[in-house]
This record gives sequence, C-alpha cells and structure tokens, in this order.
Amino acid sequence: MTDQLTAPIASRFASLALSHLTREYPNKLTHALAGPADVQGPRALHPVFYGSYDWHSCVHGYWLIARLLTRFPDLPEAPHIVAVIDEHFTDEKMAGERAYLDLPHNRGFERPYGWAWLLALAAQLDAMKTPQALRWARTLAPLTRAFVERFEEFLPKATYPIRVGTHFNTAFALTLALAFARQTAQDGLARLIEQTARRWYQNDAGCQAWEPSGDEFLSPALMEAVLMSRVLPAAEFAGWFDAFLPDLATRQPRTLFTPAVVTDRTDGKIAHLDGLNLSRTWCQRTLARALPPGDARATVLREAARTHLQSALEHVAEDYMGEHWLASFATLALEA
Repeated sequence: MTDQLTAPIASRFASLALSHLTREYPNKLTHALAGPADVQGPRALHPVFYGSYDWHSCVHGYWLIARLLTRFPDLPEAPHIVAVIDEHFTDEKMAGERAYLDLPHNRGFERPYGWAWLLALAAQLDAMKTPQALRWARTLAPLTRAFVERFEEFLPKATYPIRVGTHFNTAFALTLALAFARQTAQDGLARLIEQTARRWYQNDAGCQAWEPSGDEFLSPALMEAVLMSRVLPAAEFAGWFDAFLPDLATRQPRTLFTPAVVTDRTDGKIAHLDGLNLSRTWCQRTLARALPPGDARATVLREAARTHLQSALEHVAEDYMGEHWLASFATLALEA
C-alpha cells in the first residue's frame, strides 16, 4: 500500500468528490429556523455548498478538488473540476451564501469546523496563484471575510477550548485558520490564533488521551500537539511536547497507537472512526517531522501512522456515509 498521494489516487479522490459535490440528497442540514420563510431545501438555502450531505463536507470537497488540481494539473478530471467550480463560484450564488450567514440567528452557523474549512479553501485558492484560482478566490471573498470576522469576534471571548474529537474541536479549527492567516498575510488573525492557542493549551501536561469516543474523527490529544507545533518555536515546542506526552517513546498512552475499530460503515457516526484513523495519520506524520533529527519518537510516530493509514485508506469509498468526506482526510494523511 502506498503512503503518498499519487496521480491515480488523486484521480480516484477527484472522481469521488465530483460525484457528491452537486448531489443535493441525502442531506443533513444544520439549520436554525426563525420563521416559516426559513423552511427551504438545501440548494435554496445554500446555492454553492448544497451537496456532499452537509455544508462543511461540501466546503472541504471543494478544497479537495482545488488541492488535487494544484498537485496534478493533468488529471483526467481537471476539466470537470474547473467546470464545477466555475458553475458554482459566481457572485450571485456566493451572495446567497453570504445572505444566509448574515441572518442574525446564523451567527454561530458551522462554528468552528465549517469556519476553518472555508478558510482552508480560501488559502488553497490563494496558494494556486493562477488567474483562474484568483478569480475563484475573489468570488469566495465575501464568505472569507465573514469567517475571519467571526474568528476575531469569537476567540477573545472563548474562555475555554473544546477538546472533543468531533466538529467542535478548537485545536483543529485553529490549525486550519492559522495556515490561512499565514498564507494570506493576515497578521492580526495569526497573532490572535497564536495567543489563543497559548492561552488554551500551553500549560497542558501529562495527557492521558482518553480516546477514542464512539463518533470521533479527530484525536483531541494529537490535534492539540499539531497546533502547538505550528504555534511554538521549535525549541519551545520540544519542551512543551516532552511535558504533554512524556511517555511517547514507550508508545504510551497506548490508545494513540491503536487504530479505532469500525464496525458499521453505513452508520454515519461509527464511520467517523475511519476519519479518526486518517486524521491520526496526518497528526502522527506531522509530529514526527516536528521532532529533532534522530529523535526515537519520530520512528514510533511514523510506525503508528503506517498502521492507522493501512486500517482506513481502503475504506474511503465504501459507503456514502464516509464517501462524502473521507477523501479530504485521506489527502491530509497522504500529504503529511
């Protein structure tokens, strides 16, 4: 089994994403109703991000195809990718998305997971630097501004982090948002994220890693460590990581080295555990690179990453409950 993103794998992932980005149903709306006028279907509520079962999965599905197009411009699916983005990234349709966000009762919509993925999409388009991608980025800009503003409003008043392994995990959201802020030179947002990460996580030590829970797709422990590896200077991170996971060299806590068991991939919550195995791979490989040369823990982490990847990669397209989102996390894992 390969552990790198190759052109054939990218082609497969692109085909998967293209099959669900414009598939309106089945659909799981996260939708607050302020009155009868709010009773509408997915496409009416979200003219751009109506597919892929839910809003945030559609957003990172677009991130995925943009990422794959960047890595492999000659993919057989490239013309289809361009056509789908061109069709949906129009000023009129994006104005519909922004109008939804601007409704007073939608201020917390998709906080923080969808916020972070939207910024990741914006960062990817910015990094592509092609006229085509810059046009898409300009069209996306109203949503990008909305979520930058929401992060800037929310983080100062968020006294505590959220440490679950699902959509509400704040370490994951800050990791993606920080990458966006640095890519787009939004220094104020970057400083706010760095300060918030220090405030929330800098004093954490002796992590016991009570995971996984039954529906997690993120490792609270490893995700926090990845964020701090991006926030802290290398020497400072080394000390923090030593205290946070002091027994890592002996493969403790054992839970971080044991892939989650997935018993039913038609169950959307249980299927999250395939995502956990993929996102752990991403984290383990990222942390291995963050350690000094010759550090024995890097070998331990890379071995764990291989085990986790092997347990999940073949299941990316097994059922729609995973198929509508897992390829994005598989891409993170394979590119780490």
